[in-house]
Amino acid sequence: MATTPPIAVTLENADDVYGYYAVHRQPRLKARFAYLALAAKFRPRVSYEGDARAELAQAVKDQVRLVICINHLADTDQYIAAAAVARSPIRALIGRIRVLAKNDLFDDPRQRANLDMMGCIPVFRARDNHPETAAAASRRMIAVCVDRGVGGDSIAVFPEGTRNDADPSTLLPLASGFGQIAVGIAAQARVAVVPMAIAYRTGTRVGADVVLGRPRLVSADEPVADVTDALRDRLQHAVDLARSPR
Repeated sequence: MATTPPIAVTLENADDVYGYYAVHRQPRLKARFAYLALAAKFRPRVSYEGDARAELAQAVKDQVRLVICINHLADTDQYIAAAAVARSPIRALIGRIRVLAKNDLFDDPRQRANLDMMGCIPVFRARDNHPETAAAASRRMIAVCVDRGVGGDSIAVFPEGTRNDADPSTLLPLASGFGQIAVGIAAQARVAVVPMAIAYRTGTRVGADVVLGRPRLVSADEPVADVTDALRDRLQHAVDLARSPR
């Protein structure tokens, strides 16, 4: 496993940063322990759209790479998502899931060590950085994710790009990066996009409702816009299910 790089995770160092995360390996046993610990702490109630549970189990068995797309409501979403993974057929992939996270989360050394252990890859968002420079870094990040996917990793993303503080029942516009990653992986390996919806109960982050949708295979010749549009409908449906009375 690679050690922590001697450079800061900054836009100026983006080439070196992504060079590091192109080859970084998680400590799989520690990652599994962390996911299980989060599952015990947050205890999400995981359910599935239709036959999604069986289809996800089969996808994992068939070594299909997954691009897991999660709605974004709170700063605990990544913990809830990890806890839900640990309580689902996707748990077999723990230690081989790369999670995209905004770059400023990597500023604190201790937190950065945890992020690396959980498989996170930094994202330099255009809204937080110089747009043109951030766009170049984004292209490099997508290329790294494609390479990681082809090599056997799955990818988890929050395609809304920011927390939805306005109306949690309706998705914000989705960025197309996850679609570019999926189409890129599809050129060399089987890949499916998977919606994951989180809905919190009022006043607590424990026992959140999480719905996993059916995996949708992506082909290498599919337009990215079509992948994005299809995911929006499927993720919105999963959100509706997660928010419905139980």
